[in-house]
Amino acid sequence: MYLKDMVLDVDGHPGGPITVICNSWVHSKFDNPEKRVFFTSKSYLPSQTPSGLKKYRETELESLRGNGEGERKKSDRIYDYDTYNDIGDPDSSADLKRPVLGGSKEFPYPRRCRTGRAPCKTDPASESSSSSVYVPRDEKFSEIKNVTFSATTVYSVLHAVIPSLETAILDSRLGFPFFTAIDKLFNEGVKVPELKAKKGILRNILPRLVKALKDLEEDVLAFETPALFLRDKFAWDRDEEFSRQTLAGTNPYTLKVVTEWPLKSSLDPEIYGPQESSITTELIECEIRGVITIKEAIKQKKLFVLDYHDTLLPYVNKVREIDGTTLYGSRTLFILTPESTLRPLAIELTRPPSETKPLWRKVYTPGHDSTACWLWRLAKCHVLAHDSGIHQLVSHWLRTHCCTEPYIIATNRQLSAMHPIYRLLLPHFRYTMEINALAREALINAGGIIESSFSPGKYCVELSSVAYKDWRFDHEALPADLISRGLAEKDPTAPHGLKLAIEDYPFANDGLALWDRLKQWVSDYVNYYYPNLAQIQSDHELQSWWTEIRTKGHADKKDEPWWPKLETPDDLIGILTTMIWVASGHHAAVNFGQYHYAGYFPNRPTIARVNIPDEDPTETQWKMFLDKPEELMLMTYPSQIQATKVMAVLDVLSNHSPDEEYLGEKMEPSWASDSIIAAAYERFTGRLKELERIIDDRNANPELRNRNGAGVVPYELLKPLSEPGVTGKGTRDVKK
Repeated sequence: MYLKDMVLDVDGHPGGPITVICNSWVHSKFDNPEKRVFFTSKSYLPSQTPSGLKKYRETELESLRGNGEGERKKSDRIYDYDTYNDIGDPDSSADLKRPVLGGSKEFPYPRRCRTGRAPCKTDPASESSSSSVYVPRDEKFSEIKNVTFSATTVYSVLHAVIPSLETAILDSRLGFPFFTAIDKLFNEGVKVPELKAKKGILRNILPRLVKALKDLEEDVLAFETPALFLRDKFAWDRDEEFSRQTLAGTNPYTLKVVTEWPLKSSLDPEIYGPQESSITTELIECEIRGVITIKEAIKQKKLFVLDYHDTLLPYVNKVREIDGTTLYGSRTLFILTPESTLRPLAIELTRPPSETKPLWRKVYTPGHDSTACWLWRLAKCHVLAHDSGIHQLVSHWLRTHCCTEPYIIATNRQLSAMHPIYRLLLPHFRYTMEINALAREALINAGGIIESSFSPGKYCVELSSVAYKDWRFDHEALPADLISRGLAEKDPTAPHGLKLAIEDYPFANDGLALWDRLKQWVSDYVNYYYPNLAQIQSDHELQSWWTEIRTKGHADKKDEPWWPKLETPDDLIGILTTMIWVASGHHAAVNFGQYHYAGYFPNRPTIARVNIPDEDPTETQWKMFLDKPEELMLMTYPSQIQATKVMAVLDVLSNHSPDEEYLGEKMEPSWASDSIIAAAYERFTGRLKELERIIDDRNANPELRNRNGAGVVPYELLKPLSEPGVTGKGTRDVKK
């Protein structure tokens, strides 16, 4: 039974009826004879707990921790840790075996919620698969809410739409014959006969995607035209847009300033070839056209790089053994213009030496003849496929979903529901674990949508483990992230205390404004409950919570020296602001623009299926490229089934349902019951409304060319509020 609240009408109580907010599933006594406890909205630190409640506070936490044994039932509310040993399915096929992520130096990883399922028969280190992955009962979507809630729409796409698509498009390698065939996805849609049997339910849940043909009895998957393509059909092919999206697109987290020259790899040269990049000073200064020297450009922080060389190069030869995909290590170099925009200078693609082939690498530049121009276009295709993979696997999945789950588990295991910090974090954590479980079922699982549609194939999630080796909690704070990439430096005279290397950096400008507002709200909240150091240090629940996050939730990082200490209110403010930023601002920036920018997949292909044509070509292959370069580009792009599967998923991930709750929109009952906290929250809400106006003003400013101009999609990803639909705005928390 889902219990929303209880109203106790107590005779003689001076405040009238007492309302206890529950918002919880209550199990049957036949599933568990243990009684449930619910607390009023008044928050207490452990030391302030009324004596009559102390026992209930402690026993409730013990119940949530469980004993670490047995398989979890649907009705359980137990939070515990396990490694990611359930991505593979070796009992179904040896090809679906995947390494355990977490618990080893080779594959470190955050922990997930333990389910207790039996081990696989063929691989005892892996957990057996299940059609329904356990999450604690109160982490699951409440059926009381509207059917368009995010978890329902994601589930429907993963378990109904995608299988139907796979039936409709029989040839998994079939590409698009012409660019006009891609346009038909928006004009005519994809006929999916199998949807007919499910159309009544699916059309209600997915009104954007599933539409009935008026004159036929068939259903189609009809894609809405993405914002980028709607505004400018040719933007995807332009260098200016390619550059702009590193600052205002869906992955603004990977651009770095160049600090040394020549660019160098840290990989073993005996295995991967020379460490020094083949991008030379002469080549770049020719592209810069004498405006500035390399030395001066680096000194003035005008040279930037997307560097996926060391991340991808160790996987190139392994990925090339997979049918229908290819990979390179890549570096892409940009120069900052006086208008605060970026201009691409060069792309380096590298294939490491193997047992059968020597090292191959080449540098491409924007060409001045037809062949060079087409090679440049194709080099960009490969880089965009690399960036799409890093975006989805690292910037999105790893950093916002995967790394957040340990915070949720520890919060429920160590902080009582009466604890003020539990109540501060709760709205940012709701339903995240369910979405993560759905991802393990059908998105990041072996043979799932990510593996079948992104360049690294079966190594996709393994790559996110490699990226986790460089993950640092202290760098997840937005100011620290910008500083670590050389995109900002501390300056007390600058807005937000940071001077940006690129003045017109939409993500950073809007993000820092949101960060400041979040931090002020968290500061008001924390300083109210913890007016001095002693209360932080003596709060055993809080200290246990932070210790468990470091030593259990992120156990593979437990000995790192960069973990913040938790000794003062300022320490706590920094930790909490970082967690809330990741769940809200960071997630919004990398998630809600996905359909805007990747819905028209030539702008952001998820996979490159064939090699660039001048890599060891035969005479026949080179002639085909010269005769029909457009055909080769279409062969490089995702196949029809790959493209449509990803488009369907991106549509639903980018979508806001009518009943969504946005940052600063709804006051929690525990905040409303305290006049000081309620007033602080009202100030926070006012500041967020002010941020809406600031972002609108910035988007209207013609001097800010990375967010304003002919055909340019305005940067609204960090606007706090949104109307329903795929809007490219709305800062809600990690629920997709």
